[in-house]
Amino acid sequence: MITQMKKYTFLVFHRDYEPFLTQLRDVGVVHITPKAAGLIENNEKLQEALEHEDELRRIIKQGAPDQLLQERAAIKQRITDAQKAMQQASVWGDFDISRIEKLKEAGYTLRFFVCPEKVFKAEWGIAINSVEGKTYFVQVASKNDDNENYEDYAVELPVPEKSATQWQLEIEHLNGLLAAANARIEAWQMANMERLENELKEARQQIDWQRVTLSTDKLAEGALCLFEGFCPIDKEPELNAMLARAEVYYEESDPVAEDDTPVKLHNNRFAKLFEVFTGMYGWPTYGEFDPTPILAPFYLLFFAMCMGDAGYGLVLIAFGLLTYYKKVNIEMFEGLGPIITTLGVGTTIVGFFLGTFFGMPLLEASWYPESLKHLIISGNVMGFDAQMVLAIGIGVFHICLAMVVKALCYTKRFGFAETLSVWGWVLLIVGGLIVVSVAALLNLPAQVTKWSIISIAVISALAIYIFNKPGRNPLLNIGAGLWDTYNMATGLLGDVLSYVRLYALGLAGGMLGGAFNSIALMVLGEHPTWQWLPFLLILLFGHVLNILMSALGAFVHPLRLTFVEYFKNSGYEGKGQLYQPFKK
Repeated sequence: MITQMKKYTFLVFHRDYEPFLTQLRDVGVVHITPKAAGLIENNEKLQEALEHEDELRRIIKQGAPDQLLQERAAIKQRITDAQKAMQQASVWGDFDISRIEKLKEAGYTLRFFVCPEKVFKAEWGIAINSVEGKTYFVQVASKNDDNENYEDYAVELPVPEKSATQWQLEIEHLNGLLAAANARIEAWQMANMERLENELKEARQQIDWQRVTLSTDKLAEGALCLFEGFCPIDKEPELNAMLARAEVYYEESDPVAEDDTPVKLHNNRFAKLFEVFTGMYGWPTYGEFDPTPILAPFYLLFFAMCMGDAGYGLVLIAFGLLTYYKKVNIEMFEGLGPIITTLGVGTTIVGFFLGTFFGMPLLEASWYPESLKHLIISGNVMGFDAQMVLAIGIGVFHICLAMVVKALCYTKRFGFAETLSVWGWVLLIVGGLIVVSVAALLNLPAQVTKWSIISIAVISALAIYIFNKPGRNPLLNIGAGLWDTYNMATGLLGDVLSYVRLYALGLAGGMLGGAFNSIALMVLGEHPTWQWLPFLLILLFGHVLNILMSALGAFVHPLRLTFVEYFKNSGYEGKGQLYQPFKK
């Protein structure tokens, strides 16, 4: 839900302006109404402050200045190059590089070659080593010798700069330099990180201060300062107590539609986890409904159906808990431990109803209790898979709910008379489905069902085609109603069918998990010994891969169903701004 706001207009004498802003910031409950973004963000002083903030963020995130990081990166690259060179030199055995130089001075040249082991001939040179089907050999030639062409069967290699032993010593030296570089970075972090974080905090406060001052109008040749802000009603006592002490002139009023009123979401602990998805689409305007309380349970259900495996749900629970308790530190999952755990719980529960556990069909599992097998959704409904019918049924309910939400929200914002068309579609689709469902379940008389449907159709038609826009030409209303009908007819069917993905993704994940199980069992055989190792490796690799792919699909597709199907049919716009109070 959205917290109710109060609008405040402040008129402050220029000498009291900065002290008052300080007091207002100390309270930290007022969202100052900004001017047009271009007028503020193009301010040169503010731009400098923003660039300074970005630089501080970058340094804090990377953990050290560029110079220290580049120094460490250069050492790491040298180590990588030395390891590669040592590997190349190791095929020649241990040798003294100075002897090659002495032979060169004496007029003899050492040439290094490699060729396939099968084609090597002793007359080509001295064989030094054979590695992975290749022979490494050396030729000793004087300046006056004619060099035979070996291009067809051998490749000449560069003369090694150092022996493998010398490269090993070089790597040890570089590892020492790397340790010293890491120590310098750690020392820098201990000496500077707290200072930088405080500096970043001060920079943010400076930016907020400049934005507020740029959003203030100067009146009476600069003698008076005028600005506006919004305060949640639950924070009003704190603000009013401060204003009583400040003794400034202010006005309090309810926000109107023309105001760019910020929104503060107030949800329970469960729904609050899913506010991040609402923010990904866009925050509601002050006059809209907060979609999060509805988004939360449906996203959880959709995710669980797309994963479709109780075993994978247990893995998500474990991963979420490890992330929450900092046992697993992956930057992209930071702070997401609670929601991952919640999604894992939902997946585990739904997975048992869908009948899959690590790719195993629970209906066929001898170890699974028979009493619980009756809870698994299986079989056919009207010739279609029961789980597919379930997905379609959830889609129908989800879209019907969206239409009801749209009607309620539009009525609140624009009045009932302006939303008759919306209510007409709700009555036609939702009401029609309810009548048909009740008639089928309770076996109502045919006449009752017939006249109920006729009544719904007539009332809906009047609302959609005649009274959809009060005061407008009826012919225009009819035209608008027909166009609306076309969009509804073509859009709703596609919207409903989109929910088949809930069934398809879960089915695909289960089939792939089952395929890995079958491959692993084939490798294991009937009398396994050493086959246990590849059996476990196939299971581990296969299910980890399947979990990753299933989780990606389960994350994306429920968002698609929410952002496209639900938000479109609920009339949600998501063009609001989040409540961000002016505070320290």
